[in-house]
Amino acid sequence: MAGNTARPGTSVTSRSLSLLGAFDDEHRRLTLTELAARADLPLPTAHRLVGELVEWGALSRTRDGHYVVGRRLWDLGLLAPVQTGLRELASPHLHDLYGATLATVHLAVRDGLEVLYLDRLRGNTSVPIVSTVGSRLPLHATAVGKVLLAHAPPEVQQEVLGNLTRITAYTITQPGTLQRQLARVLRDDHATTVEEMSPGACSVAVPIRSGTRVVAALGMVVPSLKNDRPRLVAALQVAARGIGRRLPAEVSEPQSR
Repeated sequence: MAGNTARPGTSVTSRSLSLLGAFDDEHRRLTLTELAARADLPLPTAHRLVGELVEWGALSRTRDGHYVVGRRLWDLGLLAPVQTGLRELASPHLHDLYGATLATVHLAVRDGLEVLYLDRLRGNTSVPIVSTVGSRLPLHATAVGKVLLAHAPPEVQQEVLGNLTRITAYTITQPGTLQRQLARVLRDDHATTVEEMSPGACSVAVPIRSGTRVVAALGMVVPSLKNDRPRLVAALQVAARGIGRRLPAEVSEPQSR
């Protein structure tokens, strides 16, 4: 028997994993009591294991006493073959794009109902940038997100369309408007935003395909798209095709649904 737990016989590893598994899209910040309840563990056991997970870096404790997933789990995730392979294959193309435009360049995939940023090269222009490597942002408010959403399963689209949160005054919150934009993404093979995620920042993105399947998105953030959109789209599409040609046929999105 593995100690004092609500489920006799479970191992320390299983109990630690159950604590990590307590987090999901709707539960990103949890108190110790909430963690114990969601992991089905006695509070003293949860307290001891959470302390060890914090010390190792799997969890972090915020100033208000909540717990969040730690950065070390992200670092481990980057070692997964799919993520590592995609980032490594895309890296030369991201640097080429950055060198040609000096704009912030993003590589992103869909993770559930959010955009997960796998890589970023920050540009020299003073454009507000809210994304970081490993961060997650809403699908409907980013160009890379709109690309991925346009190619997502219908059930994912419906769930996103049912919860369009406003981030700036320009964020699209009307389902019909976003649906029309997604149709244009499929038609034009690129997406744009204008200050929808951050005031003063516009973005443009294109899909990255493995065969015929969209597995990622490549995007840029710039001050304006009024004059340079065709040039930026063309540069992104060349890079995306270059990445796609190097991807193995079996590459897939993480945790897609």
